[in-house]
Amino acid sequence: MPTHPLSRPRLSPLTLAVHATLALSAAATLPVAQAQEAERLESVVITGSTREQKLVDAPYAISAVGSEALRAAGPMVNLSEALQSVPGLVVANRNNYAQDLQISSRGFGARAGFGVRGMRLYADGIPATMPDGQGQVAHFDLAGADRVEVLRGPFSALYGNSSGGVIAAWSKPVRDRSFEVGVDAGSSGLRQQRVAFQSPFDGGFSIAANFSSFEIDGFRPQSDADRRLANIRLGWVGEDDRVTLAISDQHQRANDPLGLTRTLFNQNPDQTAVQATNFKTRKTIDQTQAGLSWLHQIGGDSALQSTQVSTYMGERSVFQMLSTTVGAQAPASSGGGVIDFDRRYAGIDGRLNWKLGDGDLVTGFNLEQQRDDRKGYENFTSNPTVTGVVGTLRRDETNKAMSREAYAQYELPLAPHWQVIAGVRTGKVRLSNDDHYVVLNPDDSGSLDFSYTNPVFGLRWQPDQTLTLHASVSRGYESPTLGEVAYSVDAQGSPTTGFNKALSAQSSRQLELGAKWRPTQDYAIDAAVFSIATSNEIGVNTNSGGRSTFKNVGDTLRQGFELSQRWRHSPNLRGQLALTVLNASYRTGAIDGNKIAGTQPSSLFAEIAWKTWPGGEWGFEVRGQGRTALNDSNQDSPGTAGGGFAAGWGIANLRYLHTWDIGNDAKLELLTRGDNLADRRYAGSVIVSEAQQRYFEPAPGRSGLVSLRYLRKF
Repeated sequence: MPTHPLSRPRLSPLTLAVHATLALSAAATLPVAQAQEAERLESVVITGSTREQKLVDAPYAISAVGSEALRAAGPMVNLSEALQSVPGLVVANRNNYAQDLQISSRGFGARAGFGVRGMRLYADGIPATMPDGQGQVAHFDLAGADRVEVLRGPFSALYGNSSGGVIAAWSKPVRDRSFEVGVDAGSSGLRQQRVAFQSPFDGGFSIAANFSSFEIDGFRPQSDADRRLANIRLGWVGEDDRVTLAISDQHQRANDPLGLTRTLFNQNPDQTAVQATNFKTRKTIDQTQAGLSWLHQIGGDSALQSTQVSTYMGERSVFQMLSTTVGAQAPASSGGGVIDFDRRYAGIDGRLNWKLGDGDLVTGFNLEQQRDDRKGYENFTSNPTVTGVVGTLRRDETNKAMSREAYAQYELPLAPHWQVIAGVRTGKVRLSNDDHYVVLNPDDSGSLDFSYTNPVFGLRWQPDQTLTLHASVSRGYESPTLGEVAYSVDAQGSPTTGFNKALSAQSSRQLELGAKWRPTQDYAIDAAVFSIATSNEIGVNTNSGGRSTFKNVGDTLRQGFELSQRWRHSPNLRGQLALTVLNASYRTGAIDGNKIAGTQPSSLFAEIAWKTWPGGEWGFEVRGQGRTALNDSNQDSPGTAGGGFAAGWGIANLRYLHTWDIGNDAKLELLTRGDNLADRRYAGSVIVSEAQQRYFEPAPGRSGLVSLRYLRKF
């Protein structure tokens, strides 16, 4: 193993535990010789943000999905393909590229009607969650990812505001010179082309670039989409320094088929709501961002071991045509039926790594800001009335969000079998709006400030070499987003002018107990139980007149159990299981005892994979989840069967992956998948508290995929 300090760089707390997990999962998917190497890697001490430690030393629930699993799960377009194998996490594919994935961790983020709420998202260390707490993942480059890490539970509080969980994608390291090209073809007119190359250079320099073009016709009318994605990483490693520059660019265009009512869904899940065609609902996204990270290693006897500074900036433009009716846009308070904004965002994170006696300390600060120049237009023109076109201006605002945070994390071995980790993150969030359009629309200018301090404490006990027990507690915090405070309500509950200053942030108290058992190198079990009590949970209040308002719905309680099991019976047979049981309910007022909107009581992923001959592997998967609550009241339309829930479901998938060595350091890989083999029709996701009761977003029936990849090292 190299001894240079930068050959094993210090990583974030999230990355700490992931490498060992990844080594285990990789061991189950690689050929025998490589599996033996992976077994060795699992036992190697890796570098964390405070000190070297193994996966089992981390006192929190964490999982990783490696590049092999990402590849086998599908065309590597959506996180929902592979993250089903992570317990505690729900990643629902809306099958609607005009909306982002619906992601929740232990019920946090489940209520999001658009974008991702309650989760912290990162791509190569660059936040994909904005300062106001809302994020997107469509620009994640899964084809170029080395792994996707998922942190759940109390330690996610160390990532700041709106961190009910953390998802981070990390790109593959540049180890050799290679070129790759891939093509995908599948059901619903899916087609994709990918090109990638990477190369190290003299003097410690390197480059990696990935480009993809994706198109799909969709299985419903008005659901076609296309996306262009480019990612470039430039790196330099010196004697005591490591510098990385990451640049990404995304262009995405998608029509929006909208959700279906229960009646329409039961009639034909392949249809599109008539409002989608009447208003030509659609969305276009353009996003470009760049991030720079500089790590300087000091080492030696100095108390200060290393310093790291990361900074990023980007621009995101969104145009979206909604289905808001002409009549609903008549009130002066309406913002129209077209969303059009240009966002500029930037941030900086600086940290110091200290060695204090037997303990290790990380201290740091974080500054982030975003500015949205937002306009709203009517989605029709008059005389005669033509819908689905840009009409009169109805909204012109400048929305801003700023956050300032400081954090510290300390790790200390108490005894040979005991370890304690404590941390705290404190910060302030400021949301403001300058309204430039007050001709018909009342003045919506205003500002709100939120502040928080999130402490976290973890304890690890290792009674023997095969078993690790851990416990952790924390306080979490989630402020409203800019969209949630944009509009207030009057005494009658109707939207009115000004910021919603009655809306408070929600706070939580989290407890987790976990166990990690490794009886042999071929078997692993991770289990966790948790309890999360939340105050001032934020929910939907009204959705009318083209404006949504929000309110604090009171106290909630989330309790559950997570189990992850991985095993390898022989070099040719392996399997895994992920099980989640969640009881997420309201504990206040008229909705006391109701299930939290968007949550499910259970989810399951099971897989068995076997090699039939050299280079080839079959995989059989079972996926399922319980029923999903549609809204806070857990009630559907009067007289409609269903009880306010979308039905649970279970599906089976089959795949085959084969790799041929074709000489000259080149290989050819074939992936074929058959998903939803029984052709079951179900709602893959729901639109929580949808005003027109179009809750249901159908999943496709039986579908197939054929993917080819050519890789050449030179």
